[in-house]
Amino acid sequence: MARFQRKGKGGMPAISTASLPDIVFMLLFFFMVSTTLRETSLMVKSSLPEATEVAKLEKKSLVSYIYVGPPIKSMQTLYGTEPRIQLNDSFKTLDDIRDFISSERDAMSESDRPLLTTSLKVDEETRMGIVTDIKQELRKASALKINYAARRVEKK
Repeated sequence: MARFQRKGKGGMPAISTASLPDIVFMLLFFFMVSTTLRETSLMVKSSLPEATEVAKLEKKSLVSYIYVGPPIKSMQTLYGTEPRIQLNDSFKTLDDIRDFISSERDAMSESDRPLLTTSLKVDEETRMGIVTDIKQELRKASALKINYAARRVEKK
């Protein structure tokens, strides 16, 4: 009978890297789809006040934000240091709030329009007068669901 001979030492075969580009592109595609980018760039200082009773918003797609505060350092030469209202990516006046709310409602589906919540992100150093004026304009625009953004502080 014939004997079988080994043709060499039986070492470990090399790891195949043929599927590596597929895995990398799947991960890249996953993160591109699941990541949300910041929709607006802040042009006002936003140091939120502290609160102990804070609740998280459930559906952020139904929230439109109004930022109020003094402009950031790079904008102070152009706009000064008084608190300003930022709607989306530009400074606006109180008269523009109704148009902003109506455009936000138009961008929503018909069933979601009554669920629109307006979140006020107001700097803690801002006087309450401008906030009261904004609330009056929101009342005229029939935007009655208002949320005040705040930082969570642990109870003592």
